[in-house]
Amino acid sequence: MIGRKKELEQLESLYHSNCFEFLVMYGRRRIGKTTILQEFADRHKTIFYSAQEKNDSLNLQDFSRTVQLYFDNRFIAPFQTWEEAFSYVTDRTGEDRVVLVIDEFPFMAGPNPSIKSMLQHEIDHQWKNQNIFLILCGSSVSFMINDIMGYQSPLYGRTTASMEVQPFDYLDSAEFFPDYSMEEKLTAYGILGGVPRYLNAFSSKRSIKENIEKEILAKGALLNDEPAMLLKMELREPNVYNSILEAIARGYNKITEIADCIHEDKSKCSKYILTLIAIRLVEKRVPCGEGAGSKKTIYVLTDHFYRFWYHYIFANKSYYEMLGETDAAAEITEDISDFMGLAFEEICRQYLVRQAKLRKLPFVPAEIGKWWGNNPAIKAQDDVDLLALNRKRTEAVFCECKFTGRPMPMEEYEDLVTATKAFPEAMKKYLMFISKSGFTEPVKRRAEEEGAVLLTAEDLFKFGTGHF
Repeated sequence: MIGRKKELEQLESLYHSNCFEFLVMYGRRRIGKTTILQEFADRHKTIFYSAQEKNDSLNLQDFSRTVQLYFDNRFIAPFQTWEEAFSYVTDRTGEDRVVLVIDEFPFMAGPNPSIKSMLQHEIDHQWKNQNIFLILCGSSVSFMINDIMGYQSPLYGRTTASMEVQPFDYLDSAEFFPDYSMEEKLTAYGILGGVPRYLNAFSSKRSIKENIEKEILAKGALLNDEPAMLLKMELREPNVYNSILEAIARGYNKITEIADCIHEDKSKCSKYILTLIAIRLVEKRVPCGEGAGSKKTIYVLTDHFYRFWYHYIFANKSYYEMLGETDAAAEITEDISDFMGLAFEEICRQYLVRQAKLRKLPFVPAEIGKWWGNNPAIKAQDDVDLLALNRKRTEAVFCECKFTGRPMPMEEYEDLVTATKAFPEAMKKYLMFISKSGFTEPVKRRAEEEGAVLLTAEDLFKFGTGHF
């Protein structure tokens, strides 16, 4: 199993606590929650029930069968009520640890919300004093947060732990592609993001172009219509959401730009964007160092594959069908370096975070992110790909990220030096440049003279050595 070491360690810790534990696990679809739970269940005797999108009585019947087979090795008859089913678990629990996993809990509690109150009653009166480890898991992030852990929920205050399963970062994602070069591993991550289901679709035995052709563009391929299909499963009015996601993928990041692009009212767009934020597809960002209320707010797609799909596939399906899958894949591949710009910035951010945790930066950053705003030195708007600030704002790392096919020239070096002038002179400033294709000789000489750090794609896979 690739990655998920921390998640499994948390599950093991809760398992060995020898007292009642109640974990809520959640995360967007395809993120690998069930795989983690199955891996854990393979290590310990577990009641593993996966709820289905069907009526309450059928879910109760299936749950009855699961728990009876676990405790009595046979299925006698369905319980008449959920109270009976939970009481049965109570009565059969002895000294041995009982692990009860209910996967996709929203499918069970959605049709019958009273299940939450029944669980709460059993926990309060029985399970909290028993050797039970309860895990409720779900893909509906808002449901798991609000309807289980939220203040209005009957289960509020009963949980002992929670776990939001996150996408893999670029380093863990690279393990899916053992035969790829460093550049190809980064490109695959920029296209697919860190969702295990998507990463498994590509094979490192094939080129990036061949994978795009066979696994994304081909009719019936796993990833051909995945974002649109999931959107229909998650949301009503998918057309408006599709339009918003396409606008953001095309670079319309401010609320006014998005509203103008899709010809919808700004307030309506804001409401829909809040929903997309709740299901972890969109993220609100402000310049690094500014508060959440900044007027410079932008919105970005958090999932690289959604960004790729809405950038290329969504609006061009008819054109690509006429062009043919092979030529369409070739056209996309030729453009991929430009597309990779934002993804490469995120990869570099993840690298800096890992280095910070190893204490290999000049300081431990309080904030790391992109910065944009007015630069008084040039009396114009400016930006920094990545800015890392210490808590007192007295030190900063300024980082330029380039995923181009040519060595980085001196002009790019000068641009970053100019951008640093938007910050106080008294601030201690460190320069870092990360370029896929390396650097020109003048840049190398100047960086050595001034103590700037130069990194390539290969360096992003090396950790633990100091740079500054």
